Amino acid sequence: MERIWLKQYPAGVPADIDVAQYTSLVELLEESFAKFSDRKAFICMDKSITYRDLDEMSVALAAYLQSKGLQKGARVALMMPNVLQYPVSTSAVLRAGYAVVNVNPLYTPRELEHQLKDSGAEAIIVLENFATTVQQVIARTAIKHVIIGSMGDLLGLKGVIVNLVVRRVKKMVPAYSIPGAVSFNEALAAGRSMQFNKPKIAPDDVAFLQYTGGTTGLSKGATLLHRNILANVLQNDAWVQPALKRPPHVDPMIIVCALPLYHIFALTACFLLGVRAGSTNLLIPNPRDMAGFVKELMKYQVNFFPAVNTLYNGLLNTPGFDKVDFSKLKISNGGGMATQKSVAEAWLKTTGCALSEGYGLSETSPTLTCNPADTDKFSGSIGIPVPSTYISIRDDNGNEVPLGQPGEICAKGPQVMAGYWNRPEETANVMTADGYFRTGDIGVMTPDGYTKIVDRKKDMILVSGFNVYPNEVEEVIASHPGVLECAVIGVEDARSGEAVKAFVVKKDPLVTAEDIIKFCGTQLTNYKVPKLIEFRTSLPKTNVGKILRRELRDEKKAAAA
Repeated sequence: MERIWLKQYPAGVPADIDVAQYTSLVELLEESFAKFSDRKAFICMDKSITYRDLDEMSVALAAYLQSKGLQKGARVALMMPNVLQYPVSTSAVLRAGYAVVNVNPLYTPRELEHQLKDSGAEAIIVLENFATTVQQVIARTAIKHVIIGSMGDLLGLKGVIVNLVVRRVKKMVPAYSIPGAVSFNEALAAGRSMQFNKPKIAPDDVAFLQYTGGTTGLSKGATLLHRNILANVLQNDAWVQPALKRPPHVDPMIIVCALPLYHIFALTACFLLGVRAGSTNLLIPNPRDMAGFVKELMKYQVNFFPAVNTLYNGLLNTPGFDKVDFSKLKISNGGGMATQKSVAEAWLKTTGCALSEGYGLSETSPTLTCNPADTDKFSGSIGIPVPSTYISIRDDNGNEVPLGQPGEICAKGPQVMAGYWNRPEETANVMTADGYFRTGDIGVMTPDGYTKIVDRKKDMILVSGFNVYPNEVEEVIASHPGVLECAVIGVEDARSGEAVKAFVVKKDPLVTAEDIIKFCGTQLTNYKVPKLIEFRTSLPKTNVGKILRRELRDEKKAAAA
């Protein structure tokens, strides 16, 4: 397909990027560690670490991991919120020649066990607040080495107070016992006196296993190679240049990193893009504490603010947010879920910076399309393909549909994953004969190359930018002894974009909505737990007995209209 969108490119943005300028992400990281050694790389709770600190600590931790006998390519799981240990650990795992398995720290034991088993991870670095979850499943996994961090580890003297408050006052660390586990600071100290053996890392080596839900409900690991993530970092870097070149000039750029680093959006757009540019990432460990978040923003003149619609909306409705100095905010990058027009308009009015919405998936490292970074208005579309990226809108037979017609958004580019980890048949299902990745989203492309999402082909629900797969939630609800059958759909929600709703047919007449919600909370991370339960005497089914979620969705839409 002719790239009709190139005519819309801002001046200076190349049509293609050269991925071959680096052999691996490690080369990119080490280049920045040397180039920006004295700059602040990350700030968390008022404590900063420089690029030199990041270099030194990650080498020490890499040497420690190597001393455990892990072979090149071994998987190491990271289970932490946005704390200083995250960038140190990620850099260490990559430099040691291993692959990072990002884990949501709020996972329940059931979810964690699946991910650790599926990835074959042999080591895990976890914040003590979540160690009890690891303890409950470790015996059934391949994990042999456990490193346990604490909130205060890298915060100097302040860390002692922070740990005291977290453990004793707020009681945020449930009791755990993991024999043989070492503390993060012990591992660092030991690694400093060990020999680090620099491995040879190739572009096709695995850098990250990024888990994403499947239509089967079990999450699958998107296999992201060094060259996939490198490509997306360089694509994003090229894309933001027009906005950064506008006065006033800022260097280093301050990036707000409130999205979790275990999520592909923050990993690429905040951490790796930030390191490439010698930026300072402001880590927000708990963005749900909006008042505390606003307090942090008051301290800095931030320049780049990637977030999801719910986060923007939450901040706009937090007292004091309108007093933050946004005179140097250059880019507000919305992704992860649809950005609402009302939120975009309020954001522009309050900050003076227009929201530039983009689109991508875990499978695509993640960015596929974006609105120009220097835009002055909200377009309501997901923008145009970033450099070296091809978007094709296709019908069910894989044929391209005419412009203006809806079809499945399919994508090709160097950022597209190598496949799903150990699942060749699932990989084959999402690839077209000519090598395009099928996103499962339905979109329409306009004659100027902009794409609008009109629907989701899959039944996936998008809660605040996180994928929720109905099969997984249904499986949990159906295992409740008081439930006969159930179906789960997404319904519109002003706060989170969509919310999870379950339709339940009772087996036990005494079972209540509260019982089911509580039960789900023991098996599912919070965002997957149904917010609404509707009891029915029966559910719509096909002639072969398959529950028709679409009918339930259409019913809801009709009722809303």
